[in-house]
Amino acid sequence: MWRSKTPEQCAPWPGRGAAVLLIGWILSFTAWADAVYPAKLSASDLAGAAFESPATIVTEEGNEQVLDFTSLKSRDGKFASGMYRAGAQVFDITEPYGVDEFMFFLEGSVTLTSADGSAITVNAGEAVTIPKEWIGRWETEGYRKIWVIYSEDGTGL
Repeated sequence: MWRSKTPEQCAPWPGRGAAVLLIGWILSFTAWADAVYPAKLSASDLAGAAFESPATIVTEEGNEQVLDFTSLKSRDGKFASGMYRAGAQVFDITEPYGVDEFMFFLEGSVTLTSADGSAITVNAGEAVTIPKEWIGRWETEGYRKIWVIYSEDGTGL
C-alpha cells in the first residue's frame, strides 16, 4: 500500500525542519538588518528644510553661516551627496580641487574662473561638474546647491 510522506520526511534533513526554518529566518533577518535604502531629498528638503537636520554641519565664514547636509555616504566612503548653502565668498583654489563634484544650483550663482582665465557663471537651475584636477577662482554672492561627490581615496567627503 502506498503512503505519502510527511513534510519532515521530505525535508533535506528529516526531523530538522524547525532548525532549517530558524536558520532561514536568522539569515533573512541579517539581510534585512543590512538593507540599503535610497536617499531622497523631498521638495521641502530642497527648499531648505534639510538644513534643519541635526546632521547638518554648520560653520562660520565671516558673518555668514555655511550649512552642509550629507544625505548619503556610500559604504566604501568614496561617494556622497547632499545639499550646501553659503553666502558671499571669493577664494582661490591653488591646488587641484581633489574630488570630482557635480553641483546643481537651486538658488544663487557662482562664477568659476579657470587657471587659464576662462570663466563660466552657473546660475540657479543650472549644473556644473568640477573635475578633481581643476584649479581656479570661485566667486559668489551666495547660493544653495545639491552636490554629488566622488573621491577615489575617500578624502574630501
